[in-house]
Amino acid sequence: MRETEFAIVGAGPAGLSAAIEAARAGVQVTLIDENEKPGGQLFKQIHKFFGSKEHYAGVRGIDIGYQLLDEVEKCGAEVMLNSVVWGIFENLDLGIIQNGKRNLHLQPKKVLLATGAVENALAFPGWTLAGVMGAGAIQTLVNVHRVLPGKRILMVGSGNVGLIVSYQLLQAGAEVVALVEAAPRIGGYAVHASKVARRGVPILVSTTVKEALGKETVEQAVLVSLDENWKPIPGSERTLDVDVICLACGLSPLAELAWMAGVDFTYIPQFGGWMPLHNENMETTRSGLYIAGDLAGIEEASTAIEEGRLAGVAAAESLGYLSPAAAEEQKTVIRKRLNQLREGPFGEARKEIKEQLAFGGGKWRY
Repeated sequence: MRETEFAIVGAGPAGLSAAIEAARAGVQVTLIDENEKPGGQLFKQIHKFFGSKEHYAGVRGIDIGYQLLDEVEKCGAEVMLNSVVWGIFENLDLGIIQNGKRNLHLQPKKVLLATGAVENALAFPGWTLAGVMGAGAIQTLVNVHRVLPGKRILMVGSGNVGLIVSYQLLQAGAEVVALVEAAPRIGGYAVHASKVARRGVPILVSTTVKEALGKETVEQAVLVSLDENWKPIPGSERTLDVDVICLACGLSPLAELAWMAGVDFTYIPQFGGWMPLHNENMETTRSGLYIAGDLAGIEEASTAIEEGRLAGVAAAESLGYLSPAAAEEQKTVIRKRLNQLREGPFGEARKEIKEQLAFGGGKWRY
């Protein structure tokens, strides 16, 4: 059995940021990821980030990923790739399969779960046809492998993911035939919706997919309008010729390891469903186990970075590498940046929910 001081599961924006902060303080860090390359979703994000300089405003996600990787390398954290954490046990021991065959155990003193999220599916007749795929898969094909999944795309979902991926498909040379949204209004930022609309893509609200048609692959999509009770309106069906239906129907925290660890959960629809409770230091109800990123509630990559930093500093303090005063000084700055990210018409409600979720002094606040 190997030992380490701080094990981080997931080398996306949250995990990388936590590794940097903890290793800089002198902590022995082991960063574990199941993929061949670290970076998570950042390397699919070719658009420029919003916000302030501290939040990488004007920098493309892929470039942020390279910056974080460079910092991780400089700070000396160990990175284990092609490594799947399949279990978490007593004393926070981790079971790991490396390169698909080597089974090993890692015994850390502290653990951060930064496992990210999983895409939500949408079931309708024909949804198992080739050509129905999630937005994450399409981002991987287009932005990582430079492969178009099809020529005529129907986008389902008007959140930021659906809007951004639609625009990236247009940039890659595909035709986005339409973007449909079951809700009566667009879910993402107006700036993203405007970019798509200016390219001539119709955005159809109160509309969903009734069925997909085709022999072996998608050939057509049948749309239907919805009434104020989200019920299909008879006679409102229309058919579009498409070869891909992209599902951008939201994300849910990837929480299997957190469930296995026995932490307390709560259900918050605004953050993707069931998620582990955590305190102001990103520590769960199980001592020494931290969470960050989409596992702590679905938000943006910038938020994941800041939550990772917060967890890294808190773990370093708990391990004795930072004094309470020094740690609090760093955490205050990070929390200020987190609050800035949660300001505005979309962020205020999320900020309030996060504050209600936090616990301290041994008492829960709901």
